[in-house]
Amino acid sequence: MEVSCAFPTALDSPDNIALAERLGYDRAWVYDTPQQSPDVWMTLALAAERTERIGLGPGVLVPSLRHPMVNAAATATLAALAPGRVAIAFGTGFTGRRAMGYGAITWAFMDSYIRAYRGLLRGEVIEWEGAQMQMLHPDGHAPARPVDVPILVGALGPKGHKVASELGDGLYVTLQLPEFMSEYSWVPYLAWGTVLDEGEAFNSEHARVAGGPGWALAYHGAYEFGGPDAVRGLPGGPEWMDVVEKTPLEHRHLTLHAGHCVELNVADQAAWDAGGHVILQEATITGTRDQVRRRLDDLAAKGVTEIVFQPCGPDIRSELERFFEAASA
Repeated sequence: MEVSCAFPTALDSPDNIALAERLGYDRAWVYDTPQQSPDVWMTLALAAERTERIGLGPGVLVPSLRHPMVNAAATATLAALAPGRVAIAFGTGFTGRRAMGYGAITWAFMDSYIRAYRGLLRGEVIEWEGAQMQMLHPDGHAPARPVDVPILVGALGPKGHKVASELGDGLYVTLQLPEFMSEYSWVPYLAWGTVLDEGEAFNSEHARVAGGPGWALAYHGAYEFGGPDAVRGLPGGPEWMDVVEKTPLEHRHLTLHAGHCVELNVADQAAWDAGGHVILQEATITGTRDQVRRRLDDLAAKGVTEIVFQPCGPDIRSELERFFEAASA
């Protein structure tokens, strides 16, 4: 199983990606979350210039945020800066859309978008929004077409599976392991957590700052996909809802997604303090080195071909080192 990393795109992400390369990570993915992050493509371009070997890509792009020509041109640019190292993943949008008050895009839109995007990279004339268009980049403005980069699709259900199997080169998964993932030869799995010292408690300060942001996704996801009752069924869930419901409904998504994958927001901290930390090991890949290694072995047995670890907390170097050591044991 390949060992890769991911970052919630930040100003220091290019330096952290260069560090990940030195530590031995296979690939680095960065998030397309413009409401809290610098531009994903600018960040990847800077990372390309600071690295030589590590794979690079957005994981995941949210199609509705950019015209397919914009993403095609950006992909071609990155492929020129980091030849042979680029992969692209698409998703329907969790925080990348929901933090701005939108729902996920439809799979019909995703299907049309990826077909148009692929056609552009092949150099074809495609139709988008009733207009005919083609990548017209002359020499020196982009690599010659076709620009061949692998494309992965983030999917959990049957509609996404259909799009991924028809248009993708792999399946990009997180939070859940779909039954159909065994049908794919390339399956990166995005995960959070931290490697604890022997005897370290699951509610230690280190566990909170390094594992907590990933743990909080259990509450965010429960709310978005199951509603308030689903959250209240989690340890600390009632306390989490008490905080969230103080915000007017029209602004609630702003409270919910604050600090996404970076730090605990006010609601998350309330849930943690109320005992929610008891599901840290269940919700993330957190434990001692041996416990983490066993979790990774189990994921590999289920069909995951690439573990994608997102470090959190104030000491990213230490988190990357700890995880890579455990994963490589």
